[in-house]
Amino acid sequence: MATFVDRVVLHATGGDGGHGCVSIRREKFKPLAGPDGGNGGHGGSIILEVDPQVTTLLEYHHSPHKHAPSGGQGMGNYRQGFTGEDLVLGVPDGTVVKSPSGEVLADLVGTGARYVVAAGGHGGLGNSAIASPKRKAPGFALLGEPGDTQDVVLELKTIADVALIGYPSAGKSSLVAAMSAARPKIADYPFTTLVPNLGVVQAGSSRYTVADVPGLIPGASEGKGLGLEFLRHIERCAVLVHVLDCATLEPGRDPLSDLDVIEHELAAYGGDIGIEGGRVPLMERLRMVVLNKIDVPEARELADLVKPDLEARGLQVFEISAVSHEGLRPLTFALAELVEQARREAPQPEPTRVVLRPRAVDESGFTVTRRTDGPHDYFQIRGVKPERWVRQTDFTNDEAVGYLADRLARLGVEEKLFAAGAVAGAEVVIGDGPKAVVFDWEPTLLTGSELLAGPRGTDLRIEERSRPTRGEKRVEYKERMDAKAEARAELWTEREAGVWTDES
Repeated sequence: MATFVDRVVLHATGGDGGHGCVSIRREKFKPLAGPDGGNGGHGGSIILEVDPQVTTLLEYHHSPHKHAPSGGQGMGNYRQGFTGEDLVLGVPDGTVVKSPSGEVLADLVGTGARYVVAAGGHGGLGNSAIASPKRKAPGFALLGEPGDTQDVVLELKTIADVALIGYPSAGKSSLVAAMSAARPKIADYPFTTLVPNLGVVQAGSSRYTVADVPGLIPGASEGKGLGLEFLRHIERCAVLVHVLDCATLEPGRDPLSDLDVIEHELAAYGGDIGIEGGRVPLMERLRMVVLNKIDVPEARELADLVKPDLEARGLQVFEISAVSHEGLRPLTFALAELVEQARREAPQPEPTRVVLRPRAVDESGFTVTRRTDGPHDYFQIRGVKPERWVRQTDFTNDEAVGYLADRLARLGVEEKLFAAGAVAGAEVVIGDGPKAVVFDWEPTLLTGSELLAGPRGTDLRIEERSRPTRGEKRVEYKERMDAKAEARAELWTEREAGVWTDES
């Protein structure tokens, strides 16, 4: 069973907002006490937060679907629905949040860093909050807004000062165990280490962390041998240490060729440059070469042979043995110097600037765009308020639909539709994607007190009236009288012609 997971896909759904309540206050001696429906509560959000006690994404590997609590429904007597609690998910330090397409959404570094994955929906207003001098007793309430749904990819990129890189079985885990108190698994076969191991090293007054990265092979930058899974963990490391095996018995391998292969894979690997600790390209970071396993006589001779060539490349070279601990003390202090240098040269994090942008005078908060989809044109409305209002409208209630039309008209939607060239009957889409609402637009007659005299839950502008008007009645009466006159004239003509003469 896996105990360390560094990449998962999280399916997050925010809590739905509670529906508003439609209620009329009933009290003795007060038959017209007015509306008293309460508002619905807001839904909870799903938030990722860096927790120092969490070191793996294993929990979300087993349960990737997370749903925040929904808000409570509003009730009568002005009682508000309860607010759903936020669902806070702990993630390790160094977690990168990406979209399914690979776009970096957040880089969570530092204890307490937060990112809202799926926001909860707003609660609907009760009819007491909708009441106005013109609409004294609304027969509807606003629905709760559904919570956001989002799929994100969580990737853990280890945060360490030094990364030990090299071929499998080069002695990286043994070196970490010899330098620190870490006890990684050590064996005499390749790919013993499948997850990074961290160790803390104390060199005098300097303290730094060392990451044992799993072994790399040719083609690692293309994904061979889980190379992409392993290379991810060196993106934040400031110092790269090549651990070269001087006692390998594989044909065609030697320390110089191993170094060239690993350098080629680092150059070909393209990581997330924008994350914290990864803004310096891998090829420009401080480097060091460690020739390991010199406790073997043939390995010591090979190390002495290749050391001048490596130093000629401008690299600092150390000959060590992780088994006998030979050369470890100079190595730890040399690494401490490089780490301190990297810390001094690292750019200071810029404080987040608070930018206040006042709203423009002519800013409406929404846009109206004319679009073409094949043979027909339509007008798309995008904006926070129009889209939320549509999601909160109960389209089975005519009065609620009329209230939505009034809000859109007061916001200026109809004026922009006219300016964009819309005419009566044009197709209008509010929103985008599967949540969009499509309807045929008809210019709205703003609500007046004379149009709100109908029963609760109705709107005279929407209701289809079958009662004929006075003009229609006059036309129908004239047509009926003309038909009767023509019938009498026809009967009189037949009588004059003797059709109805009684011969008896």
